[in-house]
Amino acid sequence: MKIILEKYQEAKEGENVLYLANLKNFKNLPLSDQEINFAQEQLKNEVKLIEFNRYTHKVYLFVSDKESYKTKDLESMRKDAFSLHGKVLESKISNLFILDQLNDTEATLAFLEGISLSNYQFLKYFSDTEKLKFCLEAIELRSDSVSQRQIEELISVTEGVKFARELVDEPLSYLTAQKLSEEIQRMGDEAGYSVEVFGRKKIESLKMGGLLAVNKGSLDDPSFTILEWKPEGAINKKPIVFVGKGVVYDTGGLSLKPTKDSMDLMKSDMGGAASVAGAIYSISKAKLPVHVIGLIPATDNRPGGNAYVPGDVVKMYNGKTVEVLNTDAEGRMLLADALSYAESYKPEFVVDLATLTGAAAVAIGKYGVVAMGNEESKFQMEQLKNSGEKVYERVVEFPFWDEYGELIKSDIADLKNIGGRDGGAITAGKFLEHFTNYPWIHVDIAGPAYLGATDNYRGKGGTGVGVRLLFDFIKQYRS
Repeated sequence: MKIILEKYQEAKEGENVLYLANLKNFKNLPLSDQEINFAQEQLKNEVKLIEFNRYTHKVYLFVSDKESYKTKDLESMRKDAFSLHGKVLESKISNLFILDQLNDTEATLAFLEGISLSNYQFLKYFSDTEKLKFCLEAIELRSDSVSQRQIEELISVTEGVKFARELVDEPLSYLTAQKLSEEIQRMGDEAGYSVEVFGRKKIESLKMGGLLAVNKGSLDDPSFTILEWKPEGAINKKPIVFVGKGVVYDTGGLSLKPTKDSMDLMKSDMGGAASVAGAIYSISKAKLPVHVIGLIPATDNRPGGNAYVPGDVVKMYNGKTVEVLNTDAEGRMLLADALSYAESYKPEFVVDLATLTGAAAVAIGKYGVVAMGNEESKFQMEQLKNSGEKVYERVVEFPFWDEYGELIKSDIADLKNIGGRDGGAITAGKFLEHFTNYPWIHVDIAGPAYLGATDNYRGKGGTGVGVRLLFDFIKQYRS
């Protein structure tokens, strides 16, 4: 869907149009007296989105009752845009003109973001896409409060989210670890970031024991993909590194998952990798002046071949040993190697994203993401929380007390890969902490990464959660 910005002018006769207005100015719009009276009655009934059928075209009126917009109000704008999107589809409108009289830049941008994200579809595997394809092709915005630069940035972000959604929605029959790397390379060519891919031989030479252990049950090779956006004049002297869990499918390995509501959703277990790829795509496309690197270790986790087993001891990239007690706790094995590898960049700060634990999903559901970090990351944690509130991918900080570390001590190795039922999301984070020596935050996106039912503009299936969060974090970043 295209978004085109023009200088403000009145709608032409016959155009399908949406007026974005407020309580102070909606009566001044080119509406008939009868339409104004109808709008007033609707507003009394707390209906903000009003539709007028002029037979040859539709006119929509959205009236905001806000004089200023808090973060929850901006989220309401995105949801109202989802409602408008439904009406547009019912009327089979392909081009919509939006005349902006809200006089609030952030509110208008939030509304546009909601429409754009609502218009995402994954139709690749349908045989007849013409019947299913959304009809909305273009939005022409006429506004004096929104700049061309802001529109371009909005497009960069929404395209990054859609890219992440597509990766999550792809099945393993297409998206192997190698294909994931190829898709990231393709998008890098489009957006301008560089990509380097390590294959099996390079991974073996680096002795990434965690990634290789998980891959032992698979017929497909693992990959380790490095994404880098390094603009001239970057504001940070040392890079910020994002690490994304890339388990393209997770059976649980020999600790086999049940199928219903578990294994059948596990094509989404690379949601962290998708978010990192989508975020760096958006950052690069928008040309933000921050040096950012992405690290994506990827494989599927299968019970075949020479699969690793409960009781194995694995030597990791940084030399530490891990007793494997559950092969379904595989994501932390991949991430640990990537986090250790991140040290080679002497990073200013590292954040990892992963669909890591069911415990995080149970704790807060689809309504936010769970985060925890070391003492050195307190400043960045506050920045991340602020960005989470702004884009409404809210960050819930869990305690990270030393006592949780006691739960992952092993009798025969440096660590064990699970800590028991109590504090499962936190003990997973404590495991990862052993592979960091820089300011670091771990973000568990297991709750909202993949949804079984439509949730407003987030849609159904892959949501791309984390892309908007990381983009805003980098946009606002100050070292």
